[in-house]
Amino acid sequence: MIEISNLSKSFVTAGGRVDALRNVNLTIRDGDIYGIIGMSGAGKSTLVRCINMLERPTEGNVKLDGLDLGTLNKHEMQKMRHHVTMIFQSFNLLMQRNCLQNIMLPLKLIHMPKEKAVQRATELLETVGMSDKAKAYPAQLSGGQQQRIAIARALATDPEVLLCDEATSALDPKTTHDILSLIQDINQKLGITVIVITHQMSVVQEICNRVAILENGSVVEEGDVSEVFSNPKAQATKRLVYPDMVSGIDSLGVPHQQMIRLVFQGAEAAGKPLLSSMAIDCQIPANILSATTRTLDGKVYGTMLLNIPGGPAELAKAVAYLSVVPDVRVQVESEYPAGKENASENPDREEEDD
Repeated sequence: MIEISNLSKSFVTAGGRVDALRNVNLTIRDGDIYGIIGMSGAGKSTLVRCINMLERPTEGNVKLDGLDLGTLNKHEMQKMRHHVTMIFQSFNLLMQRNCLQNIMLPLKLIHMPKEKAVQRATELLETVGMSDKAKAYPAQLSGGQQQRIAIARALATDPEVLLCDEATSALDPKTTHDILSLIQDINQKLGITVIVITHQMSVVQEICNRVAILENGSVVEEGDVSEVFSNPKAQATKRLVYPDMVSGIDSLGVPHQQMIRLVFQGAEAAGKPLLSSMAIDCQIPANILSATTRTLDGKVYGTMLLNIPGGPAELAKAVAYLSVVPDVRVQVESEYPAGKENASENPDREEEDD
């Protein structure tokens, strides 16, 4: 277990003091794939470097299985880093060494006999699906293949924790998916705790079970990925999870519509089409104004903004119909002003009433 308590990190620059992290408190359980996400400058990379003590915190501490890493001496710190390893966006492979030699490097540093090191590196090449590239050099590999070798090298010393600092940011979507699948497989088969540093919510969505959102060096929200996706609370979280979410009717440029927002909180993806069923059962053909939804493990999370034609009766009927759908929350965003419920359908009504 990793326990981060009251962690702060400040830097002194020519322009003055910069507080990169402010009072961060997180608990990462054994076996988690834990996402730490935020926009550029949020403090993500500083946090991950504090976890393995490449950066010493200004305040607070990091504990691994109860051991305060800040109390370790140089020799103890080197030993700890065999148990907490890291992969990077730029892969950091030695270009003058072949794949087998790159994987053997940390084994050489712990003085493992060469024959045993070769055997271990060969096994890891198979683990990451690169058995045929033992003698190849990094320059001969694609980005995804280089990252696989970097992962194998990180696994060489049988670590307890794998830190991934923007490990897929330089890769195309297909390769990113393949690397994330490999990391997830390693987590499940070897039981290694994985901490994923990223600015991409799609990465968290694909493999993480818990997530913390950083903004300006502070944790603004934290919890299970499914909960954060279904009910984001902090504005920073909402921007990351649903960047296209419409905030109100003014931005749509169409005033005086009856709008309701559906918030999907893990609704089953399979089943009858919701809006088509409402149109058939209630004769209410709702219009979709915006939608941002994602599917996680066969369940739908996200929001959908609907325009409900007609008047208050149709709005009430739609709300009643949708409110009984499991794991869907209904919020009324806008209603016609009193006495105007059919103005959009009967533009001459006010003149006739006069």
